[in-house]
Amino acid sequence: MPVEITVRVRLSERQVLLYRNDQPIERFDVAIGQAEWQTPVGTFAVQQMRKDPAWQHPITRTVIAPGPDNPLGTRWIGFWRDGEAQIGFHGTNQESLIGQAVSHGCIRMRNQDIQKLYDYLALGTPVVVEP
Repeated sequence: MPVEITVRVRLSERQVLLYRNDQPIERFDVAIGQAEWQTPVGTFAVQQMRKDPAWQHPITRTVIAPGPDNPLGTRWIGFWRDGEAQIGFHGTNQESLIGQAVSHGCIRMRNQDIQKLYDYLALGTPVVVEP
């Protein structure tokens, strides 16, 4: 029997749950999109996966290389894009903000948590974002 992995984001609880064959196996506290940059709700699939990603500021377009100053932390898992903007899971260089609505729409995770999540996922993995 093949193993089915699914990610469920509960925005109201600011948590990510990882499921294997419909059974929860991991739970992570996260930061979500702020009021004017809300995290999109719906059913998506993992579209991109990157280790040590560069980051481009969504307004200024300034690029920050991988490293300790990078707001994406050590991993990027993209699941939504509209041709210009992208939304996904990523690490952070500000772990004290986990649990708050502070991002530009992305799901911020502690670096140790995003590394664990990254290792479970593959392109095409379902991502369900609930209010």
